[in-house]
Amino acid sequence: MSVNNYIRERFFPHLWCPGCGHGTILNALLRTVESLGIDKSNMCMVSGIGCSARISGYVDFHSMHSMHGRALACATGIKMIKPELNVVVPMGDGDAMAIGGNHFIHACRRNIDMVAIIMNNRIYGMTGGQYSPLSGSGILATTAPYRSIDREFDATQLAMGAGATFVARTTAFHVKEIGSLLKKAFEHKGFSVVEVLTQCPTYFGRKNKFGGPVQMLEWYRDNTAPLGSKKLEENSDLIPRGVFRQVDAPEYCAEYAKIVEKAHKE
Repeated sequence: MSVNNYIRERFFPHLWCPGCGHGTILNALLRTVESLGIDKSNMCMVSGIGCSARISGYVDFHSMHSMHGRALACATGIKMIKPELNVVVPMGDGDAMAIGGNHFIHACRRNIDMVAIIMNNRIYGMTGGQYSPLSGSGILATTAPYRSIDREFDATQLAMGAGATFVARTTAFHVKEIGSLLKKAFEHKGFSVVEVLTQCPTYFGRKNKFGGPVQMLEWYRDNTAPLGSKKLEENSDLIPRGVFRQVDAPEYCAEYAKIVEKAHKE
């Protein structure tokens, strides 16, 4: 089956800026779904608002473009009604960590079976380049002209602390790694979080003198390292990539089904 079978070609070319990493994530996601042989009628994508959320318009799955920060809440409702669906939730900085932060921690806690993709470009790109909970201190943004003093969330640590049973991180530079981690996330029975560090050359890169898309990708290449690698051991300032957690735990929909069955017997 061709990857083209999974896209809505009539909505292309996409509206992401030239050099944006979100298209790379879409590409990896589609190829992962294809490699797993998942029927598109069994796929459901739920997104919120922002550059990342536009991804739901390009996939030929069941899809829902929901409210800002509420994608996980909507996805939870869908999964509870149709637990057989493969539900994937792409989110940006705000959808995942700001307005959607409360939904995120409780989705992790419940361990409901879905794949949450955090498309971390460290900026609010769609609304004009404001700094986000993932920007970090010292970052220039339209709402931080004298540089941000906020420390950023570590999304992987937050996910693990809240109880997510699969947690991983990679970057838009490591294209094959995105696919391999997404495959593991889809195959995991529980709440799976995959953070992808992705470049925004238009607002983040330009404002912070990171250069163009190529230079930003090279930064991910040079400033990250696989978990357990000698490179990471020798330089603790590097950003770790890979699978941080993969554990088995009761899945929410399955446990809820047991309650329903018990109630019907009484």
